[in-house]
Amino acid sequence: MANRFMQVAIDQAKIAAEKGEVPVGAAIFKNGILIAESHNEMIERKNPCAHAELLAIERAFEKTGDYRLTDCDMYVTLEPCSMCAGAIDLARIKRVYFGAYDAQKGVLGGKIDISKELNFKAEIYGGISEKECSEIIKNFFEKIVDK
Repeated sequence: MANRFMQVAIDQAKIAAEKGEVPVGAAIFKNGILIAESHNEMIERKNPCAHAELLAIERAFEKTGDYRLTDCDMYVTLEPCSMCAGAIDLARIKRVYFGAYDAQKGVLGGKIDISKELNFKAEIYGGISEKECSEIIKNFFEKIVDK
C-alpha cells in the first residue's frame, strides 16, 4: 500500500521536473484517502519556501478546515529539509514516508536525524520506492549539468 501512495508523490515530482522545478512531490492521505498533493513550485512562485511538503500541508489544511493533521500520513519523494520537518511536526502529521535520502539537506533519518532529539511526533519511514525517487532527482540534475 505504501508504494501505491508514494506513486502519487512520484507523479507530482514528475510534474515538477517538466516545469523545470527540482522534482520533489508530496501527497497527504487521511485514513487512506488522498486529501492533498503538490510538488515544488519555488521557481513558479518565486518563493524559496514553496516546497512540495509545505504546499501539500497548506492544501490539507484548506481541505480539512483544521490546522492539525493528526490522522494524516505524508508521502514525499525526498527526505524533508529542516523547514519542512518543522512544519510537519507543527501540523502533527502522524507518519512520514519518504523516498530518496538527502545527504545535503535531509534531517529525518539520513545523515542527520532531528526527529529523536526534538521530540518529533511523527513516525518516520525512509527509503520507500527509493530507487525510483532517487532516479528522478539524478536525471533532473544530469540534464542541468549537460546544458
